[in-house]
Amino acid sequence: MKYPAILPFGEILPSLNAFDAIIDVRSPSEFAEDHLPGAINLPVLNDEERVRVGTLYKQTSAFEAKKLGAALIAANIARHIEEHFLGHAQNWKPLVYCWRGGNRSGAMVHILARIGWPVTQLDGGYKQYRRHVNAELAELPAKFDFINVLCGPTGSGKSRLLQVLDRQGAQVIDLEHLAAHRGSVLGGLPEADQPSQKAFESGLWQQLRHFDPALPVFVESESKKVGRLRVPDALMEKMRAADCTAVQLDTRHRVQLLIDDYGHFVSDPEQLNLQLSHLTQLHGREKIHHWQQLALAGRMAELVEELLLQHYDPAYQQSIKRNFSRYEQAAPLVLNDISGQAFEQAARALCAIVGNKNPL
Repeated sequence: MKYPAILPFGEILPSLNAFDAIIDVRSPSEFAEDHLPGAINLPVLNDEERVRVGTLYKQTSAFEAKKLGAALIAANIARHIEEHFLGHAQNWKPLVYCWRGGNRSGAMVHILARIGWPVTQLDGGYKQYRRHVNAELAELPAKFDFINVLCGPTGSGKSRLLQVLDRQGAQVIDLEHLAAHRGSVLGGLPEADQPSQKAFESGLWQQLRHFDPALPVFVESESKKVGRLRVPDALMEKMRAADCTAVQLDTRHRVQLLIDDYGHFVSDPEQLNLQLSHLTQLHGREKIHHWQQLALAGRMAELVEELLLQHYDPAYQQSIKRNFSRYEQAAPLVLNDISGQAFEQAARALCAIVGNKNPL
């Protein structure tokens, strides 16, 4: 192949892992919103520089903007070569991309190729990658022969069970993990913000494309949105028509599991009460005030049990029956407690049940 090579994403994808580096030369804010799996960000223009060049382009002329852009890009590429590339051998093989037009990636590709590295440029850039992801997310779910949806009220251990299934080698779509959200008014994670919608979809596509369509796929019952992120329609439709497993855990253990998982609220009742205030329209000021007083008094087990029985369970029962057509035929899966051993046993039992159902 003659280098630099300029190839569309469809031709690059089968050998994506063969590149020694995938270099995103867009600005840090563009990269933060989403990027190709495994890419590193080495911008040829940072966010402030892009604004300067763009402003000059609009207010003065394209020629003046290009002069400034060229000077900034050349300086940035020189710095990247010094800081990141000097140690690479001649057979180091990078893939470089920018947004769409190829001007930013083309500048870096030209210099790397002139040095002698076998560099490839993504034709159409990130925009073509996004087009591919969107198309795949509309088609991939239909290819799976057998999806099993883990159903069960809040605190029944569905997410932990998915994690154990994943460790045991099963094919798992953990939407809450990908979305960095547990899917309720209290579902935000203190240690992580939610990704962008595009990054969420990239993570989901990256999982789905590596799955074997002939093997079972396990996923938790979710609504159309996990936090502020929307589950792609094709996957949602496939999930709602899939076989279900009803995960069952007694209320006492559900309360303990939630206290364990939501320790940040246990240690910060003021933040918990702020979130509870969002339920005022559903339950009225008197009920919310009562729950907030329980939180401030440290009576967390009592509060969690009331939230389960009076808020989460009724809402879940209405939603699951309305949205998952095969829930009434769900096979039960009983967890005796919330120990690691209980989840390991339940995961093995579930794989056996699903394996017997799966005609393949």
